[in-house]
Amino acid sequence: MSVTKEIVTERLKTVNGPDFTGNIVDLGMVSEIFIADSKVFFSITVPAARAQEMEPLRAAAERVVKAIPGVAGAVVALTAERKGGGMEAPVPARPAPRPAPPAPPTAPRGAPHAPASHSSGKRGVPGIEAIIAVASGKGGVGKSTTAVNIALGLAANGLRVGVLDADIYGPSMPRLLNIHGRPQTVDGKILKPMENYGLKVMSMGFLVDEETPMIWRGPMVMSALTQMLREVEWGRLDVLVVDMPPGTGDAQLTMAQQVPLAGAVIVSTPQDLALIDARKGLNMFKKVDVPLLGIVENMSYFVAPDTGKRYDIFGHGGARREAERLGVTFLGEVPLEMGIRESSDEGSPVVASKPDSPEAKIYRDIASKVWDRVNEERGAAEAAVPSIVFE
Repeated sequence: MSVTKEIVTERLKTVNGPDFTGNIVDLGMVSEIFIADSKVFFSITVPAARAQEMEPLRAAAERVVKAIPGVAGAVVALTAERKGGGMEAPVPARPAPRPAPPAPPTAPRGAPHAPASHSSGKRGVPGIEAIIAVASGKGGVGKSTTAVNIALGLAANGLRVGVLDADIYGPSMPRLLNIHGRPQTVDGKILKPMENYGLKVMSMGFLVDEETPMIWRGPMVMSALTQMLREVEWGRLDVLVVDMPPGTGDAQLTMAQQVPLAGAVIVSTPQDLALIDARKGLNMFKKVDVPLLGIVENMSYFVAPDTGKRYDIFGHGGARREAERLGVTFLGEVPLEMGIRESSDEGSPVVASKPDSPEAKIYRDIASKVWDRVNEERGAAEAAVPSIVFE
């Protein structure tokens, strides 16, 4: 039995809308439905103020679609996009904290504030020129796939690149880069990074089995991250790309506060719900004075391989508008492309396996922009340091 939009639409009419006021189809909450390889893709528009309580509605819609004979899978997303593409009004700021004590007399008033990533309070990693974080406000936005392809793009542009998989609870690099086995040690103390596609890689996934759950508390996570960063023989690297855990918890904050990050890249999908979480990540890095290198809009659009028709399944342009609103560099749009997903699952990321493809070019362009922004921040930091002249 072939699956059609009409069949899916009829099944979705059995799902009640919010407060049981009709069904989600008649209420106009369902986006255009796309079907490819027996998989069904669509989103459900909900009020932004009630987004969190609408997860059961999304799950119900996914269940009824998956129950249709012939459906191999369903990708259903909640979106809070409003007509016109505007963002919800920002949450009012909390009351200002109590004033901090005045600066010591030796600190000149009005001195430029250099990014904390260049401050003496953070200890660098020998041999590594720059460390950049790839982060997201929530999971499921393609952060790890973006991180590994940016790393490969940087390497393709002639840089010496390493990747640190800091996502302790869900390490992805072993599968994404098709690396198996356990890392060797130097004198039984320092780990040697694993390698593939010209990248030096360290991940908790090399040290535990793939199906082993990581039930760790904050201090254990911090200890593991510190060891994977500082007790690894990285050698000489131009840049280390850190695949951060999703969200803004202890792991992310500690990395941002203790590691001399040259900057952060935020990955988001176009819909407002993802951007709300992405904004949290942006604000976290701002508060700890980590330069924002830019925003990547992942799953930006889908082009049907059979017809060439474009579908904006999760909306479009939200990350670009957010970048413009915040004065942050917009790094580029990555399409929802089956080849990217398939190559990632096979352990051969698209930049390495299909270097001449349009998708690989997008990632290489993003990598170039990221490196340009790193150099801009370096220049700004150097300019902010006052020179001392002896006469």
